[in-house]
Amino acid sequence: MKVLSIVVPCYNSTAYLEHCVDSLLPGGKKVEIILVDDGSTDQTGKKIDYYARHFPEQVKAIHQANGGHGAAINVGLAIATGKYFKVVDSDDWLEATAYQRVIDFLTVSSQNQQQLDLLVCNFVYDKLGMKHKKVMNYKNCLPQGQFFGWPETKFSFGKYLLMHSLIYRTNLLRDQVQLQLPRHTFYEDNLYAFEPLPHVKRLYYLNVDLYHYFIGRADQSVNEEVMFQRIDQQLKINRLMVDYYVNQVDQGLPVADYLKKYLEIITTISSILLIKNGSLASLALENDLWQYVANSDPVLYQQMRYSLLGVSLHLPGKIGRKTIIGIYHIARRMYGFN
Repeated sequence: MKVLSIVVPCYNSTAYLEHCVDSLLPGGKKVEIILVDDGSTDQTGKKIDYYARHFPEQVKAIHQANGGHGAAINVGLAIATGKYFKVVDSDDWLEATAYQRVIDFLTVSSQNQQQLDLLVCNFVYDKLGMKHKKVMNYKNCLPQGQFFGWPETKFSFGKYLLMHSLIYRTNLLRDQVQLQLPRHTFYEDNLYAFEPLPHVKRLYYLNVDLYHYFIGRADQSVNEEVMFQRIDQQLKINRLMVDYYVNQVDQGLPVADYLKKYLEIITTISSILLIKNGSLASLALENDLWQYVANSDPVLYQQMRYSLLGVSLHLPGKIGRKTIIGIYHIARRMYGFN
């Protein structure tokens, strides 16, 4: 069995795929790299076939009709043979020294009788044109040098576990969660960082800057203009997260409080995008989103609507507008959209 399976969803990734895959190959025979060509129309398919031919013990090439980022993760998860599982987007990459430390740690953990469910590492916002790269670390939120559970976590405002920071145990995703991400839908990585967490019992935080999250391209899904063009998909994911929290999460679990905070920031981002657009149609959609929360769970609605973020989003007039823009800038720094 491989120690780690890394799935790389690829769609028209010719320009940057080599940088990504070349950063993964130093993992050697302990790492399985699954390159999923998601219906690309450029030379991506040929590039992943090249890697599969030249590194047959490390690389698998999968070609499928376009199904979106989530569909590529689904097929990768279905065939993964590694004890642990990570997603690396094709325009991102891993830092070499941190990567080796992660492999060494997972190698030891895979032999441990008390299995690890989730390894958390830092990630870097590698924004185009920025000399100073912001690092999202968790050293003030999570214990270091020990295994721990959710009661030992202390997530402060602005600290969230995004896809880039997560390495799950493969069978937890496949067998316990039975994770299936929606097809043809952007922003489903929020579900990836949300739905498995109630099943996670044993965590470890390795304080290394592993993942470089590249942002700044005009066509990226986290570009603000693109996000608004795809606001229907953002709202779809937002509602799916509400459904999961209301119907699947035991409120008595220690992880429930963190999940509520994560749901709150996603709802805040959805609301800000709609309010910032300012059209009557957008404001109606923002009202519909909050009404959806209220209809799904009146108690959750009260908690979110009258939290600091919820109240700030609904302030009227110029003060409200100024407050909303301030929240927008905070959310942009936290969530990585530009």
